[in-house]
Amino acid sequence: MKSAEPKKIPEELALFFDHLTVERGLSPKTVEAYRSDLLRFFGACRKAPEKVGREDVRAFLGRERAEGHSASTAARRLVALRTFYRFLILERKVEGDPTENVDAPRTLKRLPEYLTPEEVERLLEAPDAGSPTGLRNRAMLEVLYATGIRVSELTGLTQERYNPQAGFVLVMGKGSKERVVPLGEVAQDWVERYRSEARPRLLKDRGSSALFVTARGGPLSRQMVWILITGYARQAGIAKHMSPHTLRHSFATHLLEHGADLRAVQILLGHADISTTQIYTHVEQERLKRIYRQFHPRA
Repeated sequence: MKSAEPKKIPEELALFFDHLTVERGLSPKTVEAYRSDLLRFFGACRKAPEKVGREDVRAFLGRERAEGHSASTAARRLVALRTFYRFLILERKVEGDPTENVDAPRTLKRLPEYLTPEEVERLLEAPDAGSPTGLRNRAMLEVLYATGIRVSELTGLTQERYNPQAGFVLVMGKGSKERVVPLGEVAQDWVERYRSEARPRLLKDRGSSALFVTARGGPLSRQMVWILITGYARQAGIAKHMSPHTLRHSFATHLLEHGADLRAVQILLGHADISTTQIYTHVEQERLKRIYRQFHPRA
């Protein structure tokens, strides 16, 4: 899109830039950002501010996206236009706002990095289960991947919140909201082995309500858990960046890839709003594409 600056800057723009500098006291860098976005628009639109209509704004934003500009950039330019026209209305230079009812382009949330099932297996097998701490760490990793709980939720697990008979853990999530999360048989087997073989050796004669304990008998900290996880990832030859949520994202992605419902995953993750879980929507879409290609006669 040709976006050369207009040969003559409209009087209204000059007034607006003075307003930003003198009355609002914005920094030169911020004023220059407004200037760049607005001159780009009017250079492309080639209309006087009072002649601009809603269709001009929408057409401009559409061309911006078509030319490969990010949704966040287009949204920023819309904010600049909206601020400009609100100023003009207050100054009684125009009667209407052409940005009214124009929606900002949506910025797509990127799916956080996750591990493949093979990488998960390598990570889970990294701890030396022959030592008390190694057995604890193996059980801990198994629980994280089997449940998708947050690290803070893992370190907050107590003996009372683990129910081996029913096969679940009672998790205290954000906002002090409790939820029941099932624990698979494999993870449960590792937890039982840890409780019977490693936990008593770590505690010695000390008491603790925490499910996962340190060699000093206290609960594990979030920082310690993720130092352990990143160390095991390197040991397993996993080159991906490991964030505090990597296993949680792997849990959700693998469930959806194998046919789980998005709302079921929302409940398991403890998301209050389905929109938070919708970062995984593309996994659902890919699965539907595979089903379509497999079963539709003209796929």
